[in-house]
Amino acid sequence: MQIAILIFSVVVHEVSHGLAAFWLGDPTAKYAGRLTLNPIKHLDPWGSFIIPFFLAIANVGIIFGWAKPVPYNPFNLRNQKYGPALVGLAGPLSNVLLALLAGAVLKTLLILGVPDDLIVYKVLALVILINILLLVFNLLPIPPLDGSKLLFAFLPISEHTKIMLERYGIVFLFAFLYIFSGFLYLILAYAVELFSEFIVGVNLMNFL
Repeated sequence: MQIAILIFSVVVHEVSHGLAAFWLGDPTAKYAGRLTLNPIKHLDPWGSFIIPFFLAIANVGIIFGWAKPVPYNPFNLRNQKYGPALVGLAGPLSNVLLALLAGAVLKTLLILGVPDDLIVYKVLALVILINILLLVFNLLPIPPLDGSKLLFAFLPISEHTKIMLERYGIVFLFAFLYIFSGFLYLILAYAVELFSEFIVGVNLMNFL
């Protein structure tokens, strides 16, 4: 169930990048056939299956993964300064919308008095948790994550530095996750707590 929800969420995330780029003037994703919710077009063997599968059987509590990045050409965007940031922001925003939608449905079911031991509550809670995880993780300002696009748009970083960060970004990312995993977990826990309190009105962990 977690893997299925993860795949759906990362596909929506990547399609949102492609749609944002298309609306801003770049048809690369459209010509590549990536503006579709068909998961076959987006799945990455490692990120969509192998790593999530091993995380699931390791019983770490929640799984993580990714889809193939949607291609786009930043030089086609009408706004060269902020266009890449808007394309990057579209993915996390899609995760926010999915979490909000699932939260609204869950809260509606509770208000209507639907028994809270049904499987639908667990599915909705997982949709919320996985999309909050994707949101928090992707907003880290480290290439190749979406947060780096925001960093490059609003800070005076030279092209040479950008190229260096993008080239070694994955190394910086793993180092950050190793050193600051506890801090990242606290941010994630706080985000889930806020969502539980102000959107759903009950602790999401009660449904898992």
